[in-house]
Amino acid sequence: MTIQEQIMQALSTVIEPELNRDIVSLNMVRDLTVNDGVAKFTIVLTTPACPLKNVFIERCHNAIIGKVDGINKLDIHWDAQVPTDKRIHGLLQTPIKNIIAVSSGKGGVGKSTVAMNVAVGLAEAGAKVGLIDADILNPNIPQMAGLGAGRPKVLNNKMLPIEAYGVKIMSTGFLIDPDKPMIMRGPMLHSAIRQFFTDVNWDELDYMIVDLPPGTGDAPLSLAQSFPLAGAIIVTQPQEVAVADALRSALMFEQLNVPILGIIENMAGEFFGSGGGEKLANERNMTFLGRVPLQASVREGGDYGRPVMAYAPESPAGMAFQEIVRNVAARVSVLMLQSPNVIPINIIG
Repeated sequence: MTIQEQIMQALSTVIEPELNRDIVSLNMVRDLTVNDGVAKFTIVLTTPACPLKNVFIERCHNAIIGKVDGINKLDIHWDAQVPTDKRIHGLLQTPIKNIIAVSSGKGGVGKSTVAMNVAVGLAEAGAKVGLIDADILNPNIPQMAGLGAGRPKVLNNKMLPIEAYGVKIMSTGFLIDPDKPMIMRGPMLHSAIRQFFTDVNWDELDYMIVDLPPGTGDAPLSLAQSFPLAGAIIVTQPQEVAVADALRSALMFEQLNVPILGIIENMAGEFFGSGGGEKLANERNMTFLGRVPLQASVREGGDYGRPVMAYAPESPAGMAFQEIVRNVAARVSVLMLQSPNVIPINIIG
């Protein structure tokens, strides 16, 4: 065998921890070259927010160094190709790869805060991210993004989303007088949500985050029945009354055949307690995505348009959101690559 073949054979023993397949059969190893004892190659991840880079480095080093004669150093580069849900194609002209719903059983649990910070975190990791404020009657995302006075431009009969923190955003908050109430019946809500997908020029997106209104009413039903979802994130506070409502929200998505990406426990700490969201995840065999502590900087960030992921990433809440973002990205990748609905791309063998 050539030295390149020996290296590829060695790398075929490196297992992707979440997919449980080796990185060679997954076609994650690209552009291998050897020069003066240095093996240089690229590992193509299924998400730019992958939390496993150090794991890959260690496993590749252990597989090659000391086992392939003549190689004494690795030069590993990184790229990412997010899997695409093929069910979206044909429904939308916009090349959106994955749609993620953010939901809660009740209001006041910080669902919009979670949606905003997850979107910002994915964008900061290098993903192309959109955020739809589907809480049509009570839009909060413009204020949380610091875009309260924003108004979308129109190009070729389509609105252009407004960008903040690397995220492309659309909301009814950009279209109405903030001092006037939105009054709509169910069919109008359904139409408004659809228009945010079809009448906005999004360009290519790896992830579309959809911030839903609380509960199990028209908006989540319209979204799930109109567009294929990669999955739903359920946000709850730790206390039992919030957890009970979160369970109802999760069960609704399960009945609609929408995968549950996981549970996020928000506002944890002395005031609201801790552990309710994690307990729900364990009891229902769902993924626990993470716990965000109750912290004044999170509330202030929402009030003043400064998401904690952008302004205080090293704070306890910022660190919690970083872990949540990595977990969400990993869950989407695993579910998509296990699904028959993913478009075969180069990363899949």
